[in-house]
Amino acid sequence: MSVKSVIPPSPTAEAYAADEDQGEVFTLDEPLALFINWLALASKREINDSNAMALATVDPDGLPNARMVLLKDIDERGLSFFTNLESAKGQELAAHPKAALVFHWKSIRRQVRFRGPVERVSDAEADAYFATRAKGAQIGAWASPQSQPMEGRFALERRIAAETARHGLGATPRPPHWSGFRLVPVEIEFWVNRPFRLHDRLVYRRQGPGDAWRTERLYP
Repeated sequence: MSVKSVIPPSPTAEAYAADEDQGEVFTLDEPLALFINWLALASKREINDSNAMALATVDPDGLPNARMVLLKDIDERGLSFFTNLESAKGQELAAHPKAALVFHWKSIRRQVRFRGPVERVSDAEADAYFATRAKGAQIGAWASPQSQPMEGRFALERRIAAETARHGLGATPRPPHWSGFRLVPVEIEFWVNRPFRLHDRLVYRRQGPGDAWRTERLYP
């Protein structure tokens, strides 16, 4: 099977014309409030993980890395997610504390992009979130040296068994190598599908946290 054969053909003019025009969607002036509004809508329509986002970082050679992670908190400070600090993304963010995030909701045909510096969440925040995780996920955080080479699935199962014996009863403490990061946005772009790929793009930019946002429309 050729790669070309599995790529969908370009839409016909009739298909473009049938694209739903969603009307005015930039209904709030504050970008984080607008994002929360869109996320709430996506949570009702998206089949799985409306809080899934692509996280982009750079490695020591400046080569970009991207992977899907889950948004776990958002407030006026920014967007938070959690990980093993010794993983590839944990080490890359420690070395280059800037990142980009992308949310793509196919169900409502919208995207939101974030860029900005990244900071560690507090130990209290990490402890509080870790305590909400399922027991198996807590044990997994101890058992898996994330991003490291693995001899085989059985090696992971052995580590899980050992950590289950160690932490199976009572509360499981947060591993010292496990915490969270917060992206503090300085740029947020909202994108909505329009017929004939004449999409709407609205970008918010600011110099830093606490500064006023300025907006700009972009050509599709």
